[in-house]
Amino acid sequence: MIKLRHVSKAFHSTSASSVHAVCDVSLTVSAGEIFGIIGRSGAGKSTLVRTINRLSLPDSGEVIVDGRDLLKLDTRELLAARREIGMIFQHFNLMSSRTVFDNIALPLELIGIPRKEINEAVNKLLALVGLIPEAHRYPQQLSGGQKQRVGIARALASKPKVLLCDEATSALDPETTRSILDLLKRINRELGLTIVLITHQMHVVKQICDRVAVMDAGQVVECGSVLSVFRSPQSNVTRSLIGDVISSELPESVLQRVRRRIDGRDGDEHPDHLFRLSFVGNEVDRPLLSEAVKRFGIDFNILHGQIDEVQGQAFASLTLLVNASKESLDGALALFKEHDVTVEELSHVL
Repeated sequence: MIKLRHVSKAFHSTSASSVHAVCDVSLTVSAGEIFGIIGRSGAGKSTLVRTINRLSLPDSGEVIVDGRDLLKLDTRELLAARREIGMIFQHFNLMSSRTVFDNIALPLELIGIPRKEINEAVNKLLALVGLIPEAHRYPQQLSGGQKQRVGIARALASKPKVLLCDEATSALDPETTRSILDLLKRINRELGLTIVLITHQMHVVKQICDRVAVMDAGQVVECGSVLSVFRSPQSNVTRSLIGDVISSELPESVLQRVRRRIDGRDGDEHPDHLFRLSFVGNEVDRPLLSEAVKRFGIDFNILHGQIDEVQGQAFASLTLLVNASKESLDGALALFKEHDVTVEELSHVL
């Protein structure tokens, strides 16, 4: 559905320096999925998403949406392509002089749709986003969540195939954020819309996205399913972002005690190992640790543990200090992996 191939974008100032906002990024977004692009401020994610509808013209690369390279279209072709790409913004961008109804109707008025068809379309969209009672109110009379619902309805007015969401929930409180994300999931499901969502909040990705790309300094440093990224983050920036919602790092005081124990047992027949285990779905409920103790006689301390939900599935993380013979340890690790438990040895923190 969307293919970005080697996309780069730099901003040039009057001085000799340049800011390379996007550096050789390639991504594929499948039709009908909710794809997240996450990163800290300045990572380049907003610049990247604006290349998808050519609000930002890349310096190089290809931007292919529904089989067409947007960089090769003339003005008329680009306008037609943009009608199939809706966009919602962090600060809503509503017209204060127009009512809710008229804000939603604006895109249809601009392309000359007859008034009767506009009225029918807007009324359906008001029902979809739950704003029928607010149809004749003005933006200044609405809450932040209601304004964003107007923005979503306006973006859907031209019946797009793609919806771009640029920090769409960043200005909202947590409860309103959840309601907006639930609305986007319903729109994705009922309309079959492809959604690309830009955010710096990992809990947003955790709630709504199918796959996620992590950006840092203009580059994609990691990309995969949300569950796989949570289970086995590959980059430091991803670990940091996940740590915002699921604390997976040990406090320094705990690490110091672990180091002292390991140093004190140096030369023992059975050395200590520090592992992080990640469980998903039904394996969260299975007593695998008890089974490992009974079958292989391993000795362990639980140093850290947490359970959460990612994409509707239970997700648990345990950090263990394990002491066992090599044979017993190999057996226990094989048991964990047999039941799709991700095992990461944390020797790098010791």
